[in-house]
Amino acid sequence: MNKLDFAGRNAIVTGGAQGIGAAIVKRLEASGARVTVWDLDGSPRIDVSDPGSIEKALAGLRKIDVLVNNAGIAGLNKPTVDYPIEEWERVLRVNLTSQFLCCRAVAPLMVKAGYGRIVNIASIAGKEGNPNAVAYSASKAGVISLTKSLGKELARTGVLVNCVTPAAAKTAIFDQMTREHIDYMLSKIPLNRFVNVDEIAALVCWLASEDCSFSTGGVFDISGGRATY
Repeated sequence: MNKLDFAGRNAIVTGGAQGIGAAIVKRLEASGARVTVWDLDGSPRIDVSDPGSIEKALAGLRKIDVLVNNAGIAGLNKPTVDYPIEEWERVLRVNLTSQFLCCRAVAPLMVKAGYGRIVNIASIAGKEGNPNAVAYSASKAGVISLTKSLGKELARTGVLVNCVTPAAAKTAIFDQMTREHIDYMLSKIPLNRFVNVDEIAALVCWLASEDCSFSTGGVFDISGGRATY
């Protein structure tokens, strides 16, 4: 594992208890960062789709250098015309609104300090739109636009905002998907495999580091060749 210099840096990783988030936490800590995990499975339990929960979680933190918005769900695999409204709202709340709320809460602290790195986890589905995954695809497209908007707003503050658009990684999120949908995603990847969580973590941690100094509002593919633009 190549290590970056996060000595003295404080990071927050949402959804950091498992999967991609846990790999990001591991790599940040190995590089010297002090990491706080915001997760429903954590202790304390933090719901990043709830402004009140975020406010309480921030109360004990004085300095935040890095925010990685990773928490997310897959939602149902159904055609758009059959997609339940309640499920649409749940997926958008967890995948998109939570990232807006965390950015809204943390960015002012970073701006005040004159330094910060925000990395949002989107998906290649947000660029291409997966069939039978309308809520997930739309939520991740929203993350990309959120990243671009906030990146432009904060460009001269010392706070950089970027996102990554991975192809699917074989994590617990697969339990929420149909076999047909999993096979569809694999068929679209020229490298003919799913991305490893450690590969995503490596890219995320570079974007979260001081070495990333001239990229903001950027969208970084890690899709095994799937991305077409």
